[in-house]
Amino acid sequence: MRRMCPRLPEWPQAIACISLLSAFFLTGCALISARPNPLGSDEVFHRMEKKRAFTSADQLTPFELPDDGDYRLGEGDLVVIEIWDRPELSGRHIIGPDGQVTLPVVGPIRLTDMTREEAAQTVAAALARYYTVLVMTVRVEQYVSNRVLVLGQVSIPGIIPFDTPPTVLEAITLAGAFPVGGTAAEKAALGRCAVFRGRDCIVWVELTTLLTGQNPGLNLRLRRNDIVYIPDADHQLVYVLGEVQKPGAFRLTPDMSFMDACASAGGLTKDAASSCIHLIRPSQGVNRAVSLDALLKPDPPGTIALAERDILYAPKRGLAEAGYMLEN
Repeated sequence: MRRMCPRLPEWPQAIACISLLSAFFLTGCALISARPNPLGSDEVFHRMEKKRAFTSADQLTPFELPDDGDYRLGEGDLVVIEIWDRPELSGRHIIGPDGQVTLPVVGPIRLTDMTREEAAQTVAAALARYYTVLVMTVRVEQYVSNRVLVLGQVSIPGIIPFDTPPTVLEAITLAGAFPVGGTAAEKAALGRCAVFRGRDCIVWVELTTLLTGQNPGLNLRLRRNDIVYIPDADHQLVYVLGEVQKPGAFRLTPDMSFMDACASAGGLTKDAASSCIHLIRPSQGVNRAVSLDALLKPDPPGTIALAERDILYAPKRGLAEAGYMLEN
């Protein structure tokens, strides 16, 4: 019978393996090198502001429509002209696309962009050539021209008529934008809207700041035929990768924090290095290591808010890497 001898270890490979394991034990968090933080070496991403080209309240001032309290007539409005003791001159009229109504005796008269009082004076002046001492009133029976169009992530997109010029909040509230389906976090994803005026004017309004009462000056008063567009919240995403239960892209909600994103991904796995999760912000070239253990303490260092396209990467801890290598 041939004698079986134990196989001697390949010493160069064993030494290399031990050296590699030692490196994992010592480095742990250094699996991804963190780049310097341009915001300051000691700054924790405390309440980071989401960078977007929003229009400031000062810039909205020339865009604002003064609220004079008087409705101005427009195309499609149904007006009633009543002349005392002259039933042949009285009647109901719809303002046409050319802004005019046709009256007996005097013919077409333009009434668009006039208040009710101004319209009555215009009709009286036109009839004064044929009649004396006329007492008349002009009232609006149906408001049609004062309308805005609301599109995007709202329950009732389309044309919304108003008796008086509306504000941004009034328009999107009547369009059913608070909230639109989904879970509680998805419902709160209303963060911005665009207002189109004419062919060459657009402003972006930061709804998060407006809704929280931080800047009421952003509640822009609209003009007729303005278009309000609320984009899909899916356009704002953060990414949670690495050692988490459900890695992937998640919808960024207003004031979403580091902890919220980790919870959305189902939390960390048992192999994650919880003391050094990388928060990467490509738009600013930032890569910072954040300790989840520190955030879970009774007195955490600060709240970490996220911005659009942020990446949270949870690496494996050194012991987990070593166990994986030993198993294989």
